[in-house]
This record gives sequence, C-alpha cells and structure tokens, in this order.
Amino acid sequence: MTTTSRLLVVAAFTTALGNNVQLIAGALLMIRQQHTMTAVGWLFIAVALPQALLSPFFGRLADRFDRRRLWIACDTGSAALALALPGWLALGGSTAAGVYGANFALALVAALFFPVSAALIKERIAEPGLRRFNAGYEMATQAGMLLSATVGGLAVQTLGAEPLLVFNALTFVVSALCVTAIRAGRAHAPAPAPAAALPVGVAVAGTVAGTATVRTPLRVIVLYAQGSVVVTVFNALLPTFVLAELHRGAGTFGAIDALGSLGFLFAAAAYRTVARRHPDLRIALAGFLACNVLMVMQGLFGVLGLALLVPLGAFVFGQARIASRNLLMTSVDAANVGRAFGLANGGGLAATIVAMLAVSTVTDHSDARFGFAATAAIGAVSTLSAAALRRRQPRELLPTGPLADSPAVQTLSQPTSGH
Repeated sequence: MTTTSRLLVVAAFTTALGNNVQLIAGALLMIRQQHTMTAVGWLFIAVALPQALLSPFFGRLADRFDRRRLWIACDTGSAALALALPGWLALGGSTAAGVYGANFALALVAALFFPVSAALIKERIAEPGLRRFNAGYEMATQAGMLLSATVGGLAVQTLGAEPLLVFNALTFVVSALCVTAIRAGRAHAPAPAPAAALPVGVAVAGTVAGTATVRTPLRVIVLYAQGSVVVTVFNALLPTFVLAELHRGAGTFGAIDALGSLGFLFAAAAYRTVARRHPDLRIALAGFLACNVLMVMQGLFGVLGLALLVPLGAFVFGQARIASRNLLMTSVDAANVGRAFGLANGGGLAATIVAMLAVSTVTDHSDARFGFAATAAIGAVSTLSAAALRRRQPRELLPTGPLADSPAVQTLSQPTSGH
C-alpha cells in the first residue's frame, strides 16, 4: 500500500472508532437508565435521521468542493462536538438530553463525512488498486465500529462514561492529522463536474464526453445500503440482549464485539482470495444471505452462541460489505462518486429508521430472539430484492444522434457484467 492508502485507512479506522464509541457509550447509558431496546432504538434513529435526510445533498457538496479539506473540517467539528457531551454531564445536565443531542449533532457531520470520504478515496486511489484498497478500508471501518463496543463496554464499566468521551474526541483529531498529511491536489481524478450539469433521479448519473449519462444500477445501491440497515439495527439489538436480557455486564458485551472485530479482520484477508474466483455481485449476495441465517441463530444460544456466531457472521458480512462497496465505487466516475455514496447512505439510513422501529417494537413485546429473526428477515428481503432487479442500464438516458455512435456510449449501452 502507498503512504496515501495507509493514511486513509488509519483515518477511516479512527473516525469509525470515534463515531461509534460515542454512540455505544450513549447506548449503554440509556440501557442502564431505561432498560428497553426502544430507548436505544431512538438513539440510533437520532443518528440515522439527519444522515438519511442530508446525505444525498451533502454528496453533491463532496463532488463540488475540495474533498481533503472537507474531511479535515468534518473531523475537527466532530472533535469539538464530542467534547461537548462530557462537559454537559460534568455540569449536571440531563443524561438523556445530552446523549441524544450530542449524537444528533455528530450525525449531522457524519452525513457530510460519508460521501466526502468515498469521493476522496476514488480521487486518490488508482483504479488498478481500488478493489484491494476497499477491502482494507472497509475492514478498518467495520473493525473500528465493532472495536468501539469493546472499548466502550470495558471503559464504561471500569472508568465511567466521561473519560471515554474525551478519548473519543482524540480519535477525530488523529483522523484529521492523517488526512492533513496527505498532499493537496488530485492524484487520479479529473476535477468534479458542476452538480447542476448532472441529472437527478433515483440513482446517480455519471457523464461521458460531457453529455452522455448512465445511472448507477439500483441493485448496487440496494445491496450496499442494506448493509447499513443490518449492522445499525444489530448494534442496537446486541447491547439490549446482553445487558437487559442475559443480565451480563458491559465488559461481556465489549468482549463479544471484540470477537466480531476479529471476524472482520479475517474477512478482509479472505476476500482477496475469494475475489480472484468470484465476481463481487456473487460475493455480496451470498455473504449477506449467509449473514441473515447466522443472525437468526445468534439469539438462540446465549452468551456462548454469541461468542461463536458473532465472529462468523462478521466474517461473511465483511466480505459482502467489501464486495458491495466495490460495486458501488466502480459503477460511477470519480466526479460523481460523492453523490452515489450520499444517495446510498441516505437511502440506507432512511430504511434503518423504519427497521429500527419495527425491530424495537418486536423485541420489547417479546424478546431478542424475535428481534434477531426480524432483522434477518429484513436483510433477506433486501438482498433478494437486489438480486431480482434487472441488470441492464436504462437506455433512455443515453443520447441519440452522432454522439450515440461513439465507442464510450456504445460501451455504456451494454448490459452490466457479472459484477
């Protein structure tokens, strides 16, 4: 990996760790206070809502302005917001108001960060190495999310929430320093096209010769977005199951998620071998479906079942997530990748809100076994829907006349490949 690649991976890991340490610490505080998944679910909804609404719009900003500076600004703002919560708690402020408010504010920044990070990667990583880089990047992001539960669980149990939240602010500073160390300028991508020149629709459009357009396949957006639904609902369901139903401590919850982090590490390593033999579409479909089956089983066997099945689920989910990220990133040009990821993130988190309310209601009126099964059912429906969608690009978006005979347009008019 190049120096730029390493810096981007480290920055992604620390940002994911920071965002989710804050969220997990808040979830543990809410579980201790109210003892229901609904309380935790509303916290995750407070995080998902601003991203669902704003990510598509912020994706356009990511394609219009300097992505490196935007990433640094996001991390700097997040560090300041992360420090606000321990300050609020130290002054005697309401725990619920502080947790919901701080995480909502951080989610506003994350709505911009998500498409900005994807756009900067497409801009700085050469196409031949993009597939390999995405494996490492997605592994770092997901491992940061899962490791946050380990750090959060152990730290809340031993030190309390305030020191953990200060540590969280430092992770954003580390990420900002990593991206600052990346030299300015565009390494592998042309300057972004003006947003006004791009068509608006259910999927993002790329440009060819400034006129011909082709939209990102809807099946790719659905595949990538449903991964966000599953992992977010799971992250709310797991602490409810471990703390409120199994009556174990935050340390147990953290240890289980640490095993999940190991599953993601192995997933990234295995993906490089699997990807040589299978296209990304096949890897994504098979991985997400296997994850759904394992999720049903995770609610049936207590702590031992979680210790065995969570890392296995993370292993298959990790490969599917990497493959779906590759599909999305390679389906659109560098000038429009921010809009593609903004749309996928917004759509995924909008679906997450509906799924979170449904699973929270099911869990609180029964138990976590049915919550795991409901989450798996939602994921299976999304995956099968993506598999059923047509693979052909909409031809009506392509121009007629002399330009339609150009080699570039003729290429776009062909059915999509196995990827």
